[in-house]
Amino acid sequence: MAALIMVDEPSVQGGRRVSVFRRGREEHLGTAFSDHDVIVFLQAAGLSDPEEVLDDPRWVEWSGGRDWKRPPMR
Repeated sequence: MAALIMVDEPSVQGGRRVSVFRRGREEHLGTAFSDHDVIVFLQAAGLSDPEEVLDDPRWVEWSGGRDWKRPPMR
């Protein structure tokens, strides 16, 4: 089974698009700037313990790696 939650690689601004796959389609949940944001999005999507699945590759695929990268300084 593929992961149900996709966290895209960081954008230039540092945010990561978070999507969930359910009912045969992808739903965009929002753009996260921290683990806390991802947790809030997953709670709103109905996941009862999102903190428990963040590092579980059966649930979450982290495109570009798990670490958050800071946007370039201007």
